[in-house]
Amino acid sequence: MISSQELPLIPRFVWAKVWAKKGELMPKFTDKFIVTLKNDGRYTSDTDTGFQIKVEKGRKYFVYRYKLNNKRHDLTLGSYPKLSLREARQRYTDSRAAVLRGDNPTAHWKKKLISERPTPLFKDFSLKCIEIKKSEWSNEKHLSQWYKTLETYVYPIIGDKNVNEITTEDVLRILQPYWNTKTETMTRVRQRIEYILGSATTRGLRTGANPALWKNHLETILPKPSRVTPVIHQKALPYKEIPDFMSRLRDKDSISALALEFAILTACRSSEVRLAHKSEIKDGVWTIPATRMKARKQHKVPLSQRCLDIIAVASDCSEDSPYLFSKTGECLSDSSMLKVLKVMKVNCVVHGFRSSFRDWGSEETNHSAEVLEKCLAHDVGNKVEKAYRRGNLLQHRRLVMNDWEQYCSGILNIKSLTSKVA
Repeated sequence: MISSQELPLIPRFVWAKVWAKKGELMPKFTDKFIVTLKNDGRYTSDTDTGFQIKVEKGRKYFVYRYKLNNKRHDLTLGSYPKLSLREARQRYTDSRAAVLRGDNPTAHWKKKLISERPTPLFKDFSLKCIEIKKSEWSNEKHLSQWYKTLETYVYPIIGDKNVNEITTEDVLRILQPYWNTKTETMTRVRQRIEYILGSATTRGLRTGANPALWKNHLETILPKPSRVTPVIHQKALPYKEIPDFMSRLRDKDSISALALEFAILTACRSSEVRLAHKSEIKDGVWTIPATRMKARKQHKVPLSQRCLDIIAVASDCSEDSPYLFSKTGECLSDSSMLKVLKVMKVNCVVHGFRSSFRDWGSEETNHSAEVLEKCLAHDVGNKVEKAYRRGNLLQHRRLVMNDWEQYCSGILNIKSLTSKVA
């Protein structure tokens, strides 16, 4: 009988052959036996088929070697002594049972480890996801919308459930009651749940399909959003009414009215104007940093004379504030310009003036669509065209903004005969 003291002297990978020649059984695994193993190699027990110990560079691992679908596989069960021999035998037994059922033991253990691992509640995990994702948003409204929709619709149903316990039925309990009446909101809620659960899967906190996935999943249960509620565009003022409106707007004596006029003349978004800094204005050009732009690209706005006049007045009203339009040193609130429209009893939103500008440019001028889209900071063309078309068309856009100012002032109401830029 070969003693345990002789084992390290035998070359690796020949254990079974050595014992077969001696006509003796291979040794049974014991802690005493495992401690003596020093040579790199695989060691097989006589009592358990496929249950092996692998020694590699002084480290010892329990391994289950099995065949599934006519292919040989090795499943590492754990390292010794972190994993005891007794625990390793139990893992081997469970894994072998999975193979006999025709299941993949690797998937079995991955699922088991996840189920045993303490997982966070959906509410706690979602707050971490929002904290990470919020750096993507240039508009603070997105942050408040995430919080509000999750608190209103999601947390009451799954907020206190572990992320690995959430099912399709849970998601449907959230969406179905409001899907036909608040379709757009529920569509965003679904996307937010999908993102959070997808992040949990990436971090190994859950397995299986994402229960909030739309394609080939929820789309087979819920009606298509566009068939339930048609897309409703934000209300815009017809461009032919702009000159009269601007005349009335200039009679308003407030910083919010100045900001609204500036937003209309520059065709910019409300947040871009409200958060504008005086330092961003130089040589008749307003440079909006990428962090505040929806497309995350720096945008240069050529300023008309009326815009420069507005800047001079607004700066005098808030000399000590870094913001271009400010009340008591702070930037204007999100609703400040909308309140001006409500006081004037105008049925539109601030963002709608971008649409008014675009309609005017298409129907009343000879300016190209490409230049008009650049004025709105929209990308033009496919990926290849964007890669080669890197100019900002600043001089062309200056002509457009000057024409737009004259139109808004009631001076230019016919087709503008735009001259070519030299």
